[in-house]
Amino acid sequence: MSERADRIIAALRSGHDHLAALAGGLGADDLTRVSGAAEWDVSQVLSHLGSGAEIGLAALEGALEGTGPKDADFNRSVWARWDAMSPGDRAERFVPANEALVARYEGLDARAREELRIDLGFLPTPVDVATAAGLRLSEFTFHTWDVEVAFDPAAVLAAEATGPLLDQIGMLIGFLGKPDALEGRPVHLAVRTTAPERSFGLNLGETVGLGDEPAEPDAVLSAPAEWWLRLTTGRHAPAYTPAGVTLTGDALTLDDLRRVFPGF
Repeated sequence: MSERADRIIAALRSGHDHLAALAGGLGADDLTRVSGAAEWDVSQVLSHLGSGAEIGLAALEGALEGTGPKDADFNRSVWARWDAMSPGDRAERFVPANEALVARYEGLDARAREELRIDLGFLPTPVDVATAAGLRLSEFTFHTWDVEVAFDPAAVLAAEATGPLLDQIGMLIGFLGKPDALEGRPVHLAVRTTAPERSFGLNLGETVGLGDEPAEPDAVLSAPAEWWLRLTTGRHAPAYTPAGVTLTGDALTLDDLRRVFPGF
């Protein structure tokens, strides 16, 4: 488990360094441009990541110090403070806020990475470092894409994060997928990804779940792993879908899959 935590923390560092450099070069007009999260401009995405870093750091410190998580009033006060900032302040203050969280994760020794349990406040039980840092990596990586795609429609998820996120998507897929979009039509899909290469099954029925690749799938989705991950979180518009994505079989279309995963 410590090895998994190590990979995730390393991906948090490379992701932070990349986005911090990008944020530092954005002008006033750039910061108010619509992001990949359509209801937010670029500065609001950075605000979300900055406030999330403060809240995540407080949860991590609470676990290390034995004081537990902060209450809901703390979270609300953090969000309110970031919401009140100007676009320029959000971009500037995001960098040290996220640096503090990443550095704290980096400072954990091997024992803590293996044994520490963190109460995030929104899950039923405390989780290990790999899970807590993995959830932050998911949030950070997808929102980094939201920033980048505002300037480059061909933007992709960070390669260092794609493998770890692919390993953990199964625990979120039931929440992300909305099978009612298929109006009760069960579909067993084979999913085959590249970079990294994986193959597995996507079962769309009363619920959405992952499993082994079916021997006789109703359809086969072939895609870069980063696009598969973007699909599951609603970042899948045709304009953001590379030519290498293919879906064979008559059971459903890419637009059907987009409806199953509308984002949030």
